[in-house]
Amino acid sequence: MRDTLRAMNQNEVIDVAREAIMLVIQLSMPVMVVGLLVGVTIALIQALTQVQEITLVFVPKILAIFLAIFFFLPGFATLMINFMDKIADRIIGIG
Repeated sequence: MRDTLRAMNQNEVIDVAREAIMLVIQLSMPVMVVGLLVGVTIALIQALTQVQEITLVFVPKILAIFLAIFFFLPGFATLMINFMDKIADRIIGIG
């Protein structure tokens, strides 16, 4: 039985790792951009009004990030399902 099993070669492992890293970037980018834009906007408002309350940044940023996650969740699920399908196909191909 062991003779029929094929191990992944180095190129296949690198391809899977590259795809996983790209998936992480695709999943995190929209949320990080929303957090960045909200943070810059609040910082600009604070600079213009000279209100330097540190905690003023956190509540809008947290709310915006939660809303972004909620909004982008269907797309995130699709990306993860597609990646899992590719991994499952590779696992089936090995056996």
